[in-house]
Parts: sequence; structure tokens; C-alpha cells
Amino acid sequence: MKPGYRRPEFSHIIDIIEEQSKVLDLGCGDGTLLELLVKEKNVKARGIEIKEELVTECVGKHLTVYHGDIEEAIANYPDTSFDYVILNKTLQVTKRPRNILAEMLRVGKQAIVSFPNFAYFQIRKQILLYGRMPKSNALPFEWYETPNIHLTTVLDFKRLCRAEGLKTIREVYIAASDPIPSVLVNMFPNLLAEVAVFVLRK
Repeated sequence: MKPGYRRPEFSHIIDIIEEQSKVLDLGCGDGTLLELLVKEKNVKARGIEIKEELVTECVGKHLTVYHGDIEEAIANYPDTSFDYVILNKTLQVTKRPRNILAEMLRVGKQAIVSFPNFAYFQIRKQILLYGRMPKSNALPFEWYETPNIHLTTVLDFKRLCRAEGLKTIREVYIAASDPIPSVLVNMFPNLLAEVAVFVLRK
């Protein structure tokens, strides 16, 4: 991904977050999303990132970012420290997804979670026709190099939220690489959405 690239889900996340909010971005990467939130929504931004070179990029953008593992570092924050906690296309690389969701809603009033939908029709097509581990814009890695250990689908994520007693207050479905009408994507998100964005609260 090119530095500063504005990914399709960024605009939706920025639209969700209110002006001057306190925001924590888990796995914030090079800080592009946090930087946009500071500029466009005047938020009080914090991030956590495990890759040292990306933390350095964040510091170069004058962002406050903690260098560490998100699943360990989030435990250091007090309850309700933030208005929003973001986990943008990072849920699938966490070791304990249920625990990270619980921690997000402990330290934040709302959680914004986005993830690549493993039931997306292009992924299904690759498995059905070619019998190989699929790749997409949202899941670009070869199977032997992927950091993804807990891939999920829209339906599976909804089921997890119900099981954990989490309330969904907004859902956004994105078909980033296909000219599919949004009305169809919203009608059949488990099939047509490449990326899903959920806003959750307790």
C-alpha cells in the first residue's frame, strides 16, 4: 500500500466519528487514518502499532503512538478513556478476537471494527473454480505469508456480536473493487461486500 493511500473504508470511519472526540486506533499502521481524523475532525488521537518502522512514520506525522502489541497494550488504558476505539482491518490478525472486542468496549464508549469479508463472492469463486487459497484487494497475501489467523464473514461476525451481547448501531458494507450498486451490496452483504465496517457498543 502506498504511503498516505486513502483506503475505501477511511471515509466511512471518518464520517462516523464526531468532532473533537478522543480516539484510539489499534494497529494504526503508518498513521494515515489518525492523521486524517486529526485534520478533518480535530480529534484527540492515540494509536498502538507493533511495527517499529510504522511507529517512526507516525511520530513523523506528530501523532502519539505506543509501540507494542495491541492485545497487551490496551490493558493499560483505564475504562472509558476514549469515545471511539478503532480496529481497522486488524481483527483477523488478533490472537483472541473476543477478548479484543471486550477490551475495546471497556476503554471506549463505541468500537469501530472493519474486516475483510471471507464470504465475498470473488473469494468464493476462487475456491470453487480453482481450489486454491483465495486472494483479493482486502486479502492480498499468499497463504504462507499471511498474518491473518482469524478470518471471518459478515454473518459470523454478527453471530459473535450477538453471543457477546454487543449492540450494533451502524453497519457499512463496501464493494471496493466491483461496480456493484450499493443497494445490492446492502441487501446481500455476506455475498457482495468485500469489506464490512461495524460500530458497536455494550
